[in-house]
Amino acid sequence: MRLLFVCFWMLVSGVHAADNATAAKSTVDGMPATKSAATANVERGRKLLLNRQDTGCILCHVVPGFKDGGDMGPSLVGVGQRLSPELLRQRIADPRVINPQTFMPAYFSTKGLQNVAKPLKGKTVLTEQALEDIISYLLNPPKD
Repeated sequence: MRLLFVCFWMLVSGVHAADNATAAKSTVDGMPATKSAATANVERGRKLLLNRQDTGCILCHVVPGFKDGGDMGPSLVGVGQRLSPELLRQRIADPRVINPQTFMPAYFSTKGLQNVAKPLKGKTVLTEQALEDIISYLLNPPKD
């Protein structure tokens, strides 16, 4: 169900701004850490990145520590060295702020979505904690 939601989100996410929860904090320079960053967990982040149902990250990206992954999006190997934590967080939370033409869904924004099923209306794909867990893993991937 979640994967269907993410795929649907990709189709309707051609909007150019973040939602009210992140709009004041979101810029092309990045999004500051949320309060959940203090309890971020690398292992939970790894599991989320590999979960095909809830996040679908591995369907489009190569994830650090795993040789298999999709090639629709850029490889996430070394992304923690290429991007600041704030920019990495923004690219996951609502990449439309940085690139309005992206087909990557906004995982922590609901702004501008239309025709969303009632049970999913107003809900983000990731929780604040899940967002920070993923950031934690990408900044601290396993050593190869």
